[in-house]
Amino acid sequence: MRVHVVSDVHGNADALKRAGDGADALVVLGDLLDFVDYHDHDKGIMGVLFGAEKVAEFARLRREGTRDDTVAYSRTLWATLDNPVEAVDEAIREQYATLFASMTAPTYAIPGNVDAPALWPEFTGSGVQLVDGEVVTIGGLRFGFAGGAVLPEGVVLRPRKGAAWRPYLRLREEFDQAVAGLKQVDVLCTHIPPAVPELTYDVIARRAELGSRAMVDLIREQRPRWSLFGHVHQPLAVRRRVGRTECRNVGHFKETGQPYVLRW
Repeated sequence: MRVHVVSDVHGNADALKRAGDGADALVVLGDLLDFVDYHDHDKGIMGVLFGAEKVAEFARLRREGTRDDTVAYSRTLWATLDNPVEAVDEAIREQYATLFASMTAPTYAIPGNVDAPALWPEFTGSGVQLVDGEVVTIGGLRFGFAGGAVLPEGVVLRPRKGAAWRPYLRLREEFDQAVAGLKQVDVLCTHIPPAVPELTYDVIARRAELGSRAMVDLIREQRPRWSLFGHVHQPLAVRRRVGRTECRNVGHFKETGQPYVLRW
């Protein structure tokens, strides 16, 4: 059996078309959307809406400024649009139409934090299964899936009138409950990594992303063969073993264009 796994596609539809070549199945671990393109500032949804110069300043604030600085600047950008919700919705749908059509192998997919999962059912055909929170048997192995990322401690999601975009961030309790519902898994498939420092630290951003302690607990209790994830684009370590489980960042697919290959 051969399964290809990708994460952090971020708009790379051309590579996604080839990701399933030679595979019995394709697993997609989220972040399909190219919302902010930090390399080509004129691309991505924000690049299309605001232009390269404005996105370059936003990217600088993400690197060098505070969270408050970044939020304040982004609000000034959204305020320049007559209908930011409609503009973002149109741009998301345009990307999803292309991306979902690019999944040519039998596909099992979950959303990442840079996704709008409520829209996914509009774009899936018979070849793509949405499996967030489910356990699916593929080639005799039980694959357990949990999508999205964890909301930082102390941050409260409040409804904001006119908000154009909200990432798929879940309360830690909600995410932990989703992980706890995955029973007897051979392969744990998530967007975020388990809470292992070498796997959560991004060496370019110079900060640790949020991992999941509940995933570590599942790995120690159920001892799956693999724990597969993405989210951290430049991790300090791409792999670590926790007990008998191989924990593996499958790579920043937007940049590599190469799927991670599982064989058994």
